[in-house]
Amino acid sequence: MGVSLFSSLKIQVIFLSLISICLFEVALASTTRHYHFDIRLQNVTRLCHKKSMVTVNGKFPGPRVVAREGDRLVITVVNNVQNNISIHWHGIRQLQSGWADGPAYVTQCPIQTGQSYVYNYTIKGQRGTLFWHAHISWLRSTLYGPLIILPKKNVQYPFAKPHKEVPIIFGEWFNGDTEAIIAQALQTGGGPNVSDAYTINGLPGPLYNCSAKDTFKLKVKPGKTYLLRFVNAALNDELFFSIANHTLTVVEADAVYVKPFETDTILIAPGQTTNVLLKTKPHFPNATFLMLARPYATGSGTFDNSTVAGIIEYDHSSNSSLKNLQLFKPILPQLNDTAFATNFSNKLRSLANSQFPANVPQNVDKHFFFTVGLGTNPCNTNQTCQGPNGTMFAASVNNVSYTMPTTALLQAHYFGQSNGVYTPDFPTRPLNPFNYTGTPPNNTMVGNGTKVVVLPFNTSVELVLQDTSILGVESHPLHLHGFNFFVVGQGFGNYDSNKDPQKFNLVDPVERNTVGVPSGGWVAIRFLADNPGAWFMHCHLEIHTSWGLKMAWIVLDGKLPNQKVLPPPADLPKC
Repeated sequence: MGVSLFSSLKIQVIFLSLISICLFEVALASTTRHYHFDIRLQNVTRLCHKKSMVTVNGKFPGPRVVAREGDRLVITVVNNVQNNISIHWHGIRQLQSGWADGPAYVTQCPIQTGQSYVYNYTIKGQRGTLFWHAHISWLRSTLYGPLIILPKKNVQYPFAKPHKEVPIIFGEWFNGDTEAIIAQALQTGGGPNVSDAYTINGLPGPLYNCSAKDTFKLKVKPGKTYLLRFVNAALNDELFFSIANHTLTVVEADAVYVKPFETDTILIAPGQTTNVLLKTKPHFPNATFLMLARPYATGSGTFDNSTVAGIIEYDHSSNSSLKNLQLFKPILPQLNDTAFATNFSNKLRSLANSQFPANVPQNVDKHFFFTVGLGTNPCNTNQTCQGPNGTMFAASVNNVSYTMPTTALLQAHYFGQSNGVYTPDFPTRPLNPFNYTGTPPNNTMVGNGTKVVVLPFNTSVELVLQDTSILGVESHPLHLHGFNFFVVGQGFGNYDSNKDPQKFNLVDPVERNTVGVPSGGWVAIRFLADNPGAWFMHCHLEIHTSWGLKMAWIVLDGKLPNQKVLPPPADLPKC
């Protein structure tokens, strides 16, 4: 039976209306959010020490960037200082937007004085707490801020809606100029000067001299739940954190929900983020409570062992004085408490449910075994160096200390001009095996080069990262750009490729972008190389990165249009 012209037109109108509604809903769901980052010098005073520092929009820490899952971010960065600048959006996967990732000489040349660059990317399939920071030299000591991705509209957290959300970002304060500090360390070959204080939201707190007024205070109401969004933006130190007389419920790590668990103390490495729920006491307590953070460190010489403090104050409705309230202080683990660090990391598990599945690669296409640790380079002729036995400190992955190129890797790869920029021969395992966590070898020298691993699109990768004891065992927080990965196993001593994989967790391992390689041990991660481009991997202890503990992966294009690196933007900075 035929359809009348009127019925046909009616169907078309309904169809067009449905398309309009769908398009409107898409427009509602995805918003373009614009931010302007003005890089400029600003005078800032802490510990009674005033200094001129590089900032974004004159703020320290820098401005908060807030978006929803699915939103597009357009962030214009204008460089008004003498330093070259690049900004990394730490933890953003940058699917088909690798030109916006930010590490200098990897995905872009830095933004030079008087120049600007627009970072343009869409947040796909991610929500939670991340952060942004400078990714060149040691400028991230002052250039950093929180990047908060809210769930899509009308999508709830997998836990009760908190009364309030509070970003808490750890940093380090140096009285001196950090660019001068690292320049001197690299010139002399020795360890750099350590920071003068840790900070919470830019404030050192009352335990340092001349710093009582620079204290972060969190005012809370009784009987409420607060979502605390922790970021460790410190340069060189993993940190323990605790709040006196309060229990924290961990609900997220590196912007991925985890199975909730309670703890008095969290451990958070540079580059990591952790969300916790803080439930306040049901009635107003006749007390205030310190929140403290101090380092977890097993090495020697390149960390500050001081303690940063903030204060939790309960809102008091009456006019009674708060000055006479009892002050409680938490007890933190010992500086080198590796047992606590291990126990804490073992508690982290993915939700692994139908809404938030843990898509762990079950089959592995390529296995890699990387040693990470410190070593030495020979001293330059006619120079006395301050590293071990008159050498220069170095750091390496598989005994290759990374030499930074002068052309960005992604640019060289995209235009097929890798010759003279990098070589695709990064070793898949150490060329000279030894007892990695036993007696150190006599030869501590490392090789140097700009070597990368090249992976076909959609390769499933298993990577074992092994700490070495060449110049002392140490925990190394390794950060991988462009991907999340699953932490399927970890242990102490030398990794055993026959026995250890039998204990891997392939069901609900934690998914993250930065993992601590255990001090004197190993960690195994898996990821799917489904993001074409050039992706940096490095230790997030900035001194180790400066010494060369970094490398890069190049993931080749796939066959489909959405599996290829897009052309570079017109305003991509030039070297």
